[in-house]
Amino acid sequence: MKRIILMVIRSIFQLPYWLYKIRKLSNAEKYDEQTRYALLHKLTPVANRRGRVKIDCHGLENLPEESGYVLYPNHQGLFDVLGIIESHERPVSTVSKKEAENLFFVKYIFKMLGTKFIIREDVRQTMKVMMEVTKELKEGRNYIIFAEGTRSRNKNNILEFKGGSFKCAVNAKCPIVPVAIIDSYKAFDTNSLAKLTVQIHYLKPLYYEDYKDMKTVEIAEVVSDMIQNTIKKNEIV
Repeated sequence: MKRIILMVIRSIFQLPYWLYKIRKLSNAEKYDEQTRYALLHKLTPVANRRGRVKIDCHGLENLPEESGYVLYPNHQGLFDVLGIIESHERPVSTVSKKEAENLFFVKYIFKMLGTKFIIREDVRQTMKVMMEVTKELKEGRNYIIFAEGTRSRNKNNILEFKGGSFKCAVNAKCPIVPVAIIDSYKAFDTNSLAKLTVQIHYLKPLYYEDYKDMKTVEIAEVVSDMIQNTIKKNEIV
C-alpha cells in the first residue's frame, strides 16, 4: 500500500490528466484495443519507476510470432499485471473475479484491457466466459490467465495450477506461454519502499502439437514445473 501511495504522490501533477485519458479511452465502443493498450503500455513504466520498481524482463523472443496465445504466470499479488503490461508490447486481456469489477479506478483499467469477469461459484457463468475467451483466442486476441486461481501470498512459492484454467487454450488449440514472475509480491503486498527489481521470464511456449495428447491437469503440471524451476534458478535470496 505504501508504494501505491508513493506512486500517486510522485505523479500528482500528471495524475488528473492520466485519469482523464484512461477514463476516456476505456470506452471500447469508441477506441480499439491497440489504442487502449498503447496508453497503458506507455504510462505503466512511468508509474513503476516512480514507485521505485524496475522490471527485469527475459525471454521476449519466446513469444509466438502470431497473436492468439495465453500467458500463464504464477500469481504473487496486485503488481503482477503491471509487470506484464510494461514488458509485453502487444495488447493482452485478462480474466478476473467478479468482485474486482467495480473497484475504484481499477475498473477503468479493466475496461482498457477488455477484462472478462467470472463468478467462481457459478459454474455455468464461468463456462460461458471461458467459451468467449476461446472464441477470441481463435480470432487472435491474447490473454493472461492465473492458473492458481488466487495469489499465493507465500513469497516466490507457487500454488497448485488448476487444470481447468487450460481448457480455453486447449479448445482454441493456441500456444501456451508459461511466465515466471519473481519478487512481484514485494511491490504492493509488503510495506517496504526500498528499490525493487521484479523479474518477468517469458518461457518457451507449448504449441498445440506439444500438448494435444495431454490432459489439462498434465499441462498444468508441466507449466507449473517450468515456472517453479525458473524461479529457483533466478531467485535472489
